[in-house]
Amino acid sequence: MNKSLEKAQSAAALRQTYVARGVATAHPVVATRAAGAYLWDESGRKFLDFVGGIGVLNVGHNHPAVVAAVQQQLESFSHVCFQVVSYEPYLRLAARLSELVAPGQGYKSVFLTTGAEAVENAIKIARGYTNRPGVIAFRGGFHGRTLLGMSLTGMSAPYKQNFGPFAPDVYHAPYPNAYHGISSDDALKALETIFSTQIQPDRVAAIILEPVQGDGGFLAAPAEFMRALRELTTKHGIVLICDEIQTGFGRTGTMFGFQHSGIQPDLVTVAKSLAGGLPISGVVGRAEIVDAPTPGGLGGTYGGNPLACAAANAVLDIFEQEDLLERSVEIGEQLRVGLEELKSSHPEMGEIRQTGAMVAVEFVSDAQAKTPDSALTQRVLDTAREEGLLIIKCGVERNVVRFLSPLTVSDQDVADALGMFGRALAVARTAA
Repeated sequence: MNKSLEKAQSAAALRQTYVARGVATAHPVVATRAAGAYLWDESGRKFLDFVGGIGVLNVGHNHPAVVAAVQQQLESFSHVCFQVVSYEPYLRLAARLSELVAPGQGYKSVFLTTGAEAVENAIKIARGYTNRPGVIAFRGGFHGRTLLGMSLTGMSAPYKQNFGPFAPDVYHAPYPNAYHGISSDDALKALETIFSTQIQPDRVAAIILEPVQGDGGFLAAPAEFMRALRELTTKHGIVLICDEIQTGFGRTGTMFGFQHSGIQPDLVTVAKSLAGGLPISGVVGRAEIVDAPTPGGLGGTYGGNPLACAAANAVLDIFEQEDLLERSVEIGEQLRVGLEELKSSHPEMGEIRQTGAMVAVEFVSDAQAKTPDSALTQRVLDTAREEGLLIIKCGVERNVVRFLSPLTVSDQDVADALGMFGRALAVARTAA
């Protein structure tokens, strides 16, 4: 038997026997190495990776500057725990993020390990500051798999399953989605209905939203909605939390998604691409709000791990040195133009969504009725993989394909990806 095939079968057997069924894997690929925009499997096959660890690798796989920063930090120490002694990479990262989120406003930070932890801590901070219990999130939003994260998430499958009861005092409002007939006014009126029928605004600690919904389908909140939400939360003393875990660090063409609307949130959650693949997350926000919890109320053993902080500082250097915000806009435009050309002959491509390099296609079986076609979406993923392109799906109905290329990707790589996607779509649409 071919040794690479034997290894792949062995890996499949190990997964089947020893890995929990609840951990889904989008592609039956066993990675052995990766660099830039590419990933190789055990047989040596090369894939163009437009998933990037689900939006984690905006600077690409194994960026030399990130590798060097981690190696240098590892030679000093890998872990001491910030709750025991402090260290310079954590302190410098906090200062840099403060200036990126709100220049000159003295925002403060706390670092954690996962995106879900960042969300949970943002809610803790908001409740501690306001002394209120209620939290409003949005349908289609994704905020993690912890108890509170699931409670805030505005999708039932696959995240909530039979895992309840969920955290109390969490309410969901519609998120703007013009393609499916939900305007900004509709969403704002729904919030007022929640205030009048479910919880009074003076009992709401926070409203949390993704400026562009990630797992919900790459839906961008209109600027007028974000501005109205900022006015509403200010009026009622509600903490406005922008979940920038997927939208952050250049994905939308600005450093953070909220910057497209010109508002200033009270708290921002960050994770994913902050550290180029190392696990770190954080909450960045107004000092008087972040300082509401007393000492001991925030933290975590691995929160702001030294290696991850070193990597994160390197990532911020890369953004400055390689003009990745400008590059994000260019990548997104190239993808949008290419996808629009495909759409002209593929009516099943119901809508193309693009904010910077955050690009997606919603697939429908009926262009007029806009009926979700999740089966076609899965076939597109599978056939794209056979072409050599890795992409994943999202959306409440799992009928949206999302593109999360590195922001370091070349024009030729984007053109290759569009070619692979087009060929995959042609095969997938005839395979029903």
